[in-house]
Amino acid sequence: MEYNLEKILPHNHPMILIDKLEEVNLEEGFVSASVTITTDKIFYDNTIQGIDAYVGIEFMAQTIACFSYFKFGQKSPKIGFLLGTRAYKCDIERFEQGKTYLIRAKELYSDSELVSFECFIYNENKAVANAVVNAYQPDNAEEFLKAGFKNE
Repeated sequence: MEYNLEKILPHNHPMILIDKLEEVNLEEGFVSASVTITTDKIFYDNTIQGIDAYVGIEFMAQTIACFSYFKFGQKSPKIGFLLGTRAYKCDIERFEQGKTYLIRAKELYSDSELVSFECFIYNENKAVANAVVNAYQPDNAEEFLKAGFKNE
């Protein structure tokens, strides 16, 4: 099934960093997405011929946002906040041009607003990055927008 990420993620292009939602499995509590590194990506850096490794955290966060969209039956994208991560570990210096990376997130904890996911990024079936990512999606997210918060 092909998903329209513009209808799922609370971002505008070019801030939608993942390319494709690969799978959502609510019963088993995981989601996977992919990104292929190309020169037209907003964080692409010509000097390193790729995207800096720290952007992997946002790849993970956007993948988690896709899971939330389906889990809570949202009709439109809802903003969420990345609270932090424990021990983001990345074995590569950059996400290389031309390579495709699979991002997989497994739900560890969830209540109505707080979530925690164990996340991995793979290239050619080898884990190249991992972290536990914590996020907050408040019930009153619209209040943040009224107060001037804009989630690009």
